[in-house]
Amino acid sequence: MRIALFPGSFDPFTNGHLDVVRRGTVLFDKVIIAIGNNSSKNRYLPVEQMTEMIAEVFRDEPRVEVQSYKGLTADYAREAGARFLLRGLRNTTDFEYENTIAQANRHVNPELETVFLITSPALAAISSTIIREIHRFGGNVDDFVPFRLPAFEG
Repeated sequence: MRIALFPGSFDPFTNGHLDVVRRGTVLFDKVIIAIGNNSSKNRYLPVEQMTEMIAEVFRDEPRVEVQSYKGLTADYAREAGARFLLRGLRNTTDFEYENTIAQANRHVNPELETVFLITSPALAAISSTIIREIHRFGGNVDDFVPFRLPAFEG
């Protein structure tokens, strides 16, 4: 079984992420959306809440699972039985960053291959950071996420 781990903070999960997962299900038997705790980031939405919201989006897709994890992504991929990491690339800056991470992951887990999908052009400008800023100041982000975000409480 070809299992791919799609790791990220997904804070929030965007339509760009949704696109990568849907396209990944064509390539892999199972895609695990793995919400990690990035020690250098303060979360906008709790991991538990985001896990539930993403799981609801994929409730009718048995080949997609949503999990949260702590620790190194390469180690978690091994635990989950995933031999592939699925990553989306919006631009060359993303490639430089993701390439460095892919090399480190391969060092930690030599069995792990990283597969990059180029973001669909209509979704390339979307980033979780921009969505958080728009949402934080009361803007409508419905066109950028596959669910309604709760009101900002900050």
